[in-house]
Amino acid sequence: MSAHCMLTGAQPGFGNRISHSHRRTSRRFDPNIQSKRYWLPSESRYVRLRLSARGIKTVDTIGIEAAVARIRALGGKV
Repeated sequence: MSAHCMLTGAQPGFGNRISHSHRRTSRRFDPNIQSKRYWLPSESRYVRLRLSARGIKTVDTIGIEAAVARIRALGGKV
């Protein structure tokens, strides 16, 4: 499974670990991806979405119907 938010599009960022001796090695900053199940009243079924913490807050603000419409507009499968 990829570390990718279905709603916000958050993806991993890349950077460097810097040791005490200032040696640099590559590292990856993953977004806080959670799997969450929502009831979708218009289709009378549950949908499971992989969202970042920011994406979950966005769903709480705009509602699940609008969030699913945005995901589908981005080409995501729900």
